[in-house]
Amino acid sequence: MTQTNLSRFPNPYLASETDVLGITAQIQRLETDDQLAVLWYIYTEMGRSIAPAALEIAKFHLAKRLLNQMKNASHEEQLEIMRDLANHRDTPAGHTYGALNVKAKLAFWYQLAEWMTQKIVVPMPSDYSLNSGANQTLEALKRLALNQQTIVLRNVVAKMGIDPLT
Repeated sequence: MTQTNLSRFPNPYLASETDVLGITAQIQRLETDDQLAVLWYIYTEMGRSIAPAALEIAKFHLAKRLLNQMKNASHEEQLEIMRDLANHRDTPAGHTYGALNVKAKLAFWYQLAEWMTQKIVVPMPSDYSLNSGANQTLEALKRLALNQQTIVLRNVVAKMGIDPLT
C-alpha cells in the first residue's frame, strides 16, 4: 500500500468538515458584540487574503444601497444595524441583507471592516477585548486553512439578516 502525500506529510492546519462546522457554530453562539468583533478580526487579520472579488457581482446594488445607509447613519445607528443583522431582527435592513447572495454578504462585511478601520463606520473600540470564549474561537479559526476560514466566514454571514422568503 502506498501512502498519499497528505498522510505522509500531515498538515496540522487541515481541519475536518466537523471542525469547520463546529467553529461556525461557536461563532454563532457568541454574544452579539463578540460575533461582530470576531467578524471584524477575521476581516482585518485574515481578510486581506479573502479577496473582495465579490464587489463585482450581480445583486451587489442591494448591498451598495445598504452600505450607503450604513455610511449615512450615526455610529450608534450603524452598530444597531449590525446587531440587528446578527440577531436576525425583522427590520428593513435585515430584509435587504437577507435578499443578498452569499458573495454579496461577504463583500458587505468586507466593506464594513474596511470602513471601520477608516472610521467611516463605527470603529472597533480601542479598549475592546474578546471574552475568553470568543478569543478561543478566533484562535481555533486561525488554525484552519484559508479555504476553511472562508467557509466558516461564509457560513456565519449567510445566516445573518432575515430570509425574505420566510
